[in-house]
Amino acid sequence: MIYGYCRVSTRGQLDGNSIEEQTDKIKSRYTDAEIIVESYSGAKDRPIFNSVINKLQSGDTLVVTKLDRFCRTTKEGLGYIDKLRDKGVSVHIMNMGLIEDTAMGRLIVTNLLAFAEFERSMIVERTQSGKAIARTKNGFKEGRPKEYTQTQLDYAVKLLETNSYKQVEEMTKISKSTLQRAKRERI
Repeated sequence: MIYGYCRVSTRGQLDGNSIEEQTDKIKSRYTDAEIIVESYSGAKDRPIFNSVINKLQSGDTLVVTKLDRFCRTTKEGLGYIDKLRDKGVSVHIMNMGLIEDTAMGRLIVTNLLAFAEFERSMIVERTQSGKAIARTKNGFKEGRPKEYTQTQLDYAVKLLETNSYKQVEEMTKISKSTLQRAKRERI
């Protein structure tokens, strides 16, 4: 059996990592692959991925489009590859090729996993550095910008005195949860 594993960390993930792109790439090579989809950050435990790993049997193939869809660290990647090889399962990382069960294959995959882990660490480091620089600038605020002004929220809370949450939500287009939070903050 051939299993194609597709994962996204965020709903709108781009740059060749959307579920549709991953599925299309796998299906173009393995038309009979069973596609398994997971929306989960790779930094956390991935329950669907782990259940696939446990389900695979000798002669099966696990296909992923890119190394970062398979694992985040060298240790994690080598652990999965060893576990799958011990079960007689082939691993095909489409942008690298079929992972061979040879000394040279292990050397190549170890190096590629190390570079992938290094790249991820560099992204995190650059992000943190950019945030540190941004914090030094006037007017910097952490997180998303507020969707509604204080005046809009005050008005919406005032409307709740004579209207239901549903009515105020329809009038102002402010969600019930935002209205409830704004009301609690004013108590």
